[in-house]
Amino acid sequence: MYHFSLLDLSPVPEGHSIAEALANTVDLARAAERFGYHRYWLAEHHNMPGIASAATSIVIGHVAGATSTLRVGAGGVMLPNHAPLVIAEQFGTLATLYPGRIDLGLGRAPGTDMATARALRRHMEQEDSFPQDVVELLKYFDEPTDQTRVRAIPGTGTHVPVWILGSSLYGAQLAAYLGLPYAFASHFAPAMLEEAIATYRETFRPSKWLAQPYFMMAAGVCAANTDDEASYLRSSQVLAFARLRSGKPGKLPRPTTDIAAEVPPEMRAQVEAALSVSVSGSPSTVQSQLRTLLNTYHPDELMLTGMIHDHTARVRSFEIAAEILSGMQTRRKSA
Repeated sequence: MYHFSLLDLSPVPEGHSIAEALANTVDLARAAERFGYHRYWLAEHHNMPGIASAATSIVIGHVAGATSTLRVGAGGVMLPNHAPLVIAEQFGTLATLYPGRIDLGLGRAPGTDMATARALRRHMEQEDSFPQDVVELLKYFDEPTDQTRVRAIPGTGTHVPVWILGSSLYGAQLAAYLGLPYAFASHFAPAMLEEAIATYRETFRPSKWLAQPYFMMAAGVCAANTDDEASYLRSSQVLAFARLRSGKPGKLPRPTTDIAAEVPPEMRAQVEAALSVSVSGSPSTVQSQLRTLLNTYHPDELMLTGMIHDHTARVRSFEIAAEILSGMQTRRKSA
């Protein structure tokens, strides 16, 4: 692993506003830059009371303007919700304003419920045009030819790095076929992680965008001074995920010392399975768990994410993780 990065969903904690959530995102991004994170990605979700990053390209621009060296991007934009030309213009504009710092990760899911998906798209198409849409988008970022009739302006010639995101073999196969970097959503859907890694690496075809496969995995993190404190802080994310699975999404809950009183055992087991690719505990515990993750999956890059109700504790969690991963990087380079 050469880089470690951060995925921020701009969580809206109970008792706080969307404006505060977006201010926290900027504060966390500035901290992430100081801590040594390589990328800072934001994700497109709609009709979610606890997530403030729905207008993803706007938030990316806000974060890029508040930082100076951090790569900022989408993890991801749900391409079926948009015309490829519009996304090319948005990210072409971002790349023009912040050259060399913008990434575009593309997802195939709607990022919301079906009623909201219909509101976003107006017309729900039956056929899957995601591969064609990705290719169309790549062409908008490329150099134009004399035969190019439609251009993304801004966008043309910006060569914004495009990633394929996924939680199944579909994205792994497409990324390998197109020769693009691939990011797996193992932080909430880890079931097919090992198979997706193998499929991507074994079937990868070199392209003008990428000479060899580049795989990034996502993992949750909740680091604190002690294991007990981390467990308490992490309860917010467990509660939020359980409520989402129950069809009752809301703001990020306050932590609890008695999660069993709020989440039935069967639901708790489902949530813990979904969040199983994660590290949680004191610095020594997190270090051991991170080493196990990296030695098991050998990602080219690790992207961390985590939902903690208290913003100061959340920043500290990412700081602890960065200190550990920076130490691992140093030891690897000197070996």
